[in-house]
Amino acid sequence: MTADGQSSAAPDAVDVVTLGESMVTFLPDRPGRLADVPAFRRGIGGAESNVVCTLAAAGHSARWVGRVGADGFGQHLVERIASYGVDTGAVRVDPARPTGVYFRTAADRATDAHEVAYYRAGSAASAMSVDNTDPAALDAGRVLHLTGITAALSPGCLALLHELTAPREGRPVVSFDVNHRPGLWREADDALVLLDLARRADVVFVGTDEAEGAWGTRGGVDAVRRLLPEPRVLVVKEGPLGATAFERTATGEHAVRVPALAVDVVATVGAGDAFAAGFLSATLRGLPVRDRLRHGHLMAAAALTVPGDLADPPARDHADRLAALDDEAWGRLRLGPGWTGADQVTEGTSTA
Repeated sequence: MTADGQSSAAPDAVDVVTLGESMVTFLPDRPGRLADVPAFRRGIGGAESNVVCTLAAAGHSARWVGRVGADGFGQHLVERIASYGVDTGAVRVDPARPTGVYFRTAADRATDAHEVAYYRAGSAASAMSVDNTDPAALDAGRVLHLTGITAALSPGCLALLHELTAPREGRPVVSFDVNHRPGLWREADDALVLLDLARRADVVFVGTDEAEGAWGTRGGVDAVRRLLPEPRVLVVKEGPLGATAFERTATGEHAVRVPALAVDVVATVGAGDAFAAGFLSATLRGLPVRDRLRHGHLMAAAALTVPGDLADPPARDHADRLAALDDEAWGRLRLGPGWTGADQVTEGTSTA
């Protein structure tokens, strides 16, 4: 972590780099309206930091590039993210702007009872720009993972993402999670910038619901691919139904679909980030598309079975055994809280 305006040492090469805003999140000690919850416990949240922490916990070398305030919340974020084994040497400290925080209820994000109160306007992360972000730290990863949330934070952040996704010599593999958040895009046409960014990326993650909400795309996964033919790999998620990966290779276009697992859900927050981390982890390991999708589902199941944004991933050999199951056995799996620490998963039963 460096003070704003100071240069960090030449960065080491790593498997993956993420750039984006991480915030301190306050989780309620019991269900209920924010107005009624008496106490909260502190955690960390942020799509990019969720991905990088999960990848580091899964055994990959990883770096988070971001910006925090010169306050206790910023210090906590950097220390907590670093505790996962993530390199935070390129994080900048802004002396004039605060670290973002948010509060949320325990209710599922998809329900009307879910409430989130964000305090991120004017945050240190919103001041990220081409001029104050270390390009060497970003280019030193095999994969650079970005999300559409960063693009919505400020014009400077959007310009930075345009710079990072532009075709150029030596560019890392760019992974882009659309992560459309309607509350961050005030005008109907604003989310079209996400389409432009996605078209410039190498690996893209998007849900069918996001594609419809952001771009009015209907017709399922094939319609999303028709809208986004440019990415070499496009992963289209259909929530609890599963996900399809379209991959363009020297032999043509290939599409693989893998159904999602049956999961005893504790909370849905962070599941999409965990899926991206699982898919990227398997990609970095050179695994075939089916296994990449299965590892995505397994990482998502880990996040779905804990109350916070981050979950301990399953041991690699444990995940590999599950990903190698035949289709029938895969379809019989049901995962519950605590399954990532189990020595084995019993097919057709919950591991709660």
